[in-house]
Amino acid sequence: MSASEHNSKGEDEVSLEMEQFFPFQLTQLQARVSDSIADIYTGHFALSKHEWRIVAVLGAGQSLSAKDIGLMINLEKMQTSRAIAKMLDKSLLMKDSHKYDKRSSLLKLSPEGIKIHQELAPMILAREQALMSILSSDEQFKLNEMFKKLMSRADELLHNR
Repeated sequence: MSASEHNSKGEDEVSLEMEQFFPFQLTQLQARVSDSIADIYTGHFALSKHEWRIVAVLGAGQSLSAKDIGLMINLEKMQTSRAIAKMLDKSLLMKDSHKYDKRSSLLKLSPEGIKIHQELAPMILAREQALMSILSSDEQFKLNEMFKKLMSRADELLHNR
């Protein structure tokens, strides 16, 4: 392309190519990875994406408020409430009073929820390993470090608007 042709399009014109745009690439990767994991928890365990995330968060054995769960899994209040209500109906969660805030309750996995977590976690980890197996140990380490840097920078940009 000649300089005159370039100028006729406008020197300040910026082209956004979605396939090369990092947020788009990340969203596409996230969707594919999530879909490959969803095959496991939706099929055999009949959990929704939100229910699976709650099982995963509470699988460490801690009790959390609905608000804390929502923050940890990046879910809006209404979506969190709906998923928790469904899980309580399925007897996957147990509710205890919060000793410092009587208006709120703490949630933890029920024995049935714990059983599902114990069956599901190794399957999910195996799927993660299958995905990550195309990367060397060094690449996996570097990827983890890059994610940490990007998360930190995204937080900075978000909070310094």
